[in-house]
Amino acid sequence: MAASYVQVTTTTDSRLEAAELAHAAVDERLAACAQLVGPIASTYWWEGRIESAEEWMVVFKTKSDRFDELASLITESHSYDTPEIIATPVVAGSMDYLAWVAEQTEPPGDDEDDEEDAAGGPPGPVTARSHPGGSVTHVMAGK
Repeated sequence: MAASYVQVTTTTDSRLEAAELAHAAVDERLAACAQLVGPIASTYWWEGRIESAEEWMVVFKTKSDRFDELASLITESHSYDTPEIIATPVVAGSMDYLAWVAEQTEPPGDDEDDEEDAAGGPPGPVTARSHPGGSVTHVMAGK
């Protein structure tokens, strides 16, 4: 059966928390890439009142079968009582990109050709890069 893919989003009240969630998910191979977007303006109901806040969005790229573990990581690490955790199915995408997502989200030790086994060391580094203007940051697993 072919792998299915999702984009998972959450929001935080700070860029630092967003970056920490992104790094943890990529480091644990729960997402191949995590993008930070913000600041964004959010308006929502909370405890019987309409609230507005500046937030940072994190968009994780992963396989559907990694969602539960990713959702657990977000829930356990998040400062909000009820964090947004929404998975949107990827209905189409670049075959090369989706293959990269699948490769980067394999749990360590699940693949016979795992880089750690082949090279005798840990998998490639997690890298971050900002786009011009600083409004989006990518955190990616690499080999």
